[in-house]
Amino acid sequence: MQGLRIVAILLIVIGILALAYQGITYTKSEKVLEVGPITATKETKKTIPLPPILGGAALVCGVVLLIAARR
Repeated sequence: MQGLRIVAILLIVIGILALAYQGITYTKSEKVLEVGPITATKETKKTIPLPPILGGAALVCGVVLLIAARR
């Protein structure tokens, strides 16, 4: 039962974070030009969108598991 509570709490936290941030943003660095010892790089920000339904589903599943763990 203790393991089920931990999973439920993790799902609730993940669901709240997914609803709050709605995506994961990261920076990707690419070499554009390399001439001898001189290099030019380009940094681009990429975002992986998280649909709100995913965060809501994780939140609801976490609550249901938490209620089931109490019984």
